Amino acid sequence: MELDKPKLEHLIEHWVEHNESHSKSFSEWAAKIEAAGYREIADDIKKAAGKMDECSELLKKAQHKLE
Repeated sequence: MELDKPKLEHLIEHWVEHNESHSKSFSEWAAKIEAAGYREIADDIKKAAGKMDECSELLKKAQHKLE
């Protein structure tokens, strides 16, 4: 498989979008789960959303190195 700069840029962009979608979903569900009375579970899901955001930031950092 040949890996050129445009393909790598596209791949990283896809990963960032995918992570951001998951993070948003996690946060929305965490709010619903907390409202249902499962605060500790919601807290873990909120932390997972935060980790997903951290991952996206690292991917964006890698993406900027391609510029």
